[in-house]
Amino acid sequence: MSASVLYANDQPGQHPASWYAASANSFPAFPSLAGKATTDVCIVGGGYTGLSAALHLAEAGYRVVLLEAHRVGWGASGRNGGQVGTGLNKDQAELESMLGKIQARALWDLSLEAVQLCKDLIHKHKIQCDLQAGIIHADHRQRFVKGSREFAEKLQRDYAYQAIRFLDQAALQQELHSPIYYGGVLNLGAAHLHPLNYALGLAQAAQQAGATIYERSPVLSYRAGSQVEVSTACGKVTASYLILACNGYLDNLEPKVAARVMPINNYIVATEPLSLAQVQELIPNRYAVADSAFVVNYFRLSADNRLLFGGGESYSFKFPQDIPALVRPRMLSVFPQLADAQIDYAWGGTLAVTANRLPYFTRLQPNVFSVSGYSGHGVALATLAGKLLSEVVSGTAERFDVMTRLPNWPFPGGTLFRWPLLVTAMLYYSLRDKL
Repeated sequence: MSASVLYANDQPGQHPASWYAASANSFPAFPSLAGKATTDVCIVGGGYTGLSAALHLAEAGYRVVLLEAHRVGWGASGRNGGQVGTGLNKDQAELESMLGKIQARALWDLSLEAVQLCKDLIHKHKIQCDLQAGIIHADHRQRFVKGSREFAEKLQRDYAYQAIRFLDQAALQQELHSPIYYGGVLNLGAAHLHPLNYALGLAQAAQQAGATIYERSPVLSYRAGSQVEVSTACGKVTASYLILACNGYLDNLEPKVAARVMPINNYIVATEPLSLAQVQELIPNRYAVADSAFVVNYFRLSADNRLLFGGGESYSFKFPQDIPALVRPRMLSVFPQLADAQIDYAWGGTLAVTANRLPYFTRLQPNVFSVSGYSGHGVALATLAGKLLSEVVSGTAERFDVMTRLPNWPFPGGTLFRWPLLVTAMLYYSLRDKL
């Protein structure tokens, strides 16, 4: 992993200063790797993918070593919007057109399993992470409302999914007191949660199942073979299998994946705690929201009644010095009634996207796997990815292969030019959103 990715915006070995870190459940640090270790499976990355894989593999009887460069949940898994959504970053009609109805249905079923898996793990392991039902997708343009109606009707009709309903503008206004939206859908099968506490809960469950976790142990390189050798600054792990679960922080550890999965930055602010009257004037039923803008706005209420508002783009590798100045105008465009609300926390994070916004599952070698590029749908999909990785290591590849068949290709220009090309595209779509 490149030091520029791992250390460009954050202090080594500690969670960034965010509302999530300030409200995290107490959890002791894991040691760093020192010396040599031998195991069945080595996992690189302590986010949802790696932690879920570690948990499922340990429960299946495998010896597991997980290496995290900083702290478990340090990356996108501990900083994101906390939305546990169904589907992928394309709707079912588009997936049917692209892949055919059979594979589109298989992907939908896996996405439902992903959401249910999150809920089941939270219940089974008693993870305290403020799980709350419901996500609204809100249309910021009148022309999108017809598509929202058709989307809800298709899921109800063709996929027997009755947990979703269309909201016209009047119905939406009952749930979301913002002047800028024209309609949308409410998905009661989806949910939202405290993402860092969910990650910490998965880490504790994996450790209790028998997995060995090392923090502050950045991986420098690996050598493939019948036995894989993984090197850190102070140690080495020899394993029968290797799982790369690095997402936006993979960089040059694996060039084939880096060419197809690009890190991008996004930002969140948390207001001061709001009164119950203010909460009722925002999102009275406390659903999470994501809107239809290309540079999406996403927001929800925290357990202590703060508005957590995410959005905003920046066109440099470094986070902006003044994150509130970037995000606050977007928040006020949605909720002008918060003009006097204080911002108590602001933070950035690095997620990963692919060229077509579909996740990239791949078998790099017979015993080396990588999963990344969730493109904003990582809470549920990454948790499921860990389970599918456990299955493929155990010799059952069918469900993992459903995901490997998703089309994926390198970004134009490879790793050298992918960033300026993305900036150009984001500037275009940002301008289109504004106009």
